[in-house]
Amino acid sequence: MIRIDLDVMLARRKMSVTELSNQVGITLANLSILKNGKAKAVRFSTLDAICRALQCQPGDILVYEEGEEK
Repeated sequence: MIRIDLDVMLARRKMSVTELSNQVGITLANLSILKNGKAKAVRFSTLDAICRALQCQPGDILVYEEGEEK
């Protein structure tokens, strides 16, 4: 299962979800779905924009955990 640690990176960068949403160009609703682990997929362009805004690598926010999806 892939876990999204977006909250961790937002806290490290002292950035709000609203600020990230504005920088990335996606709605708060879609960012919330991603942040809460409810997304089924993420576009590379979105991941690229998030990493650029947070100045991080994809592996900083995407974490693989063994086990079944919930």
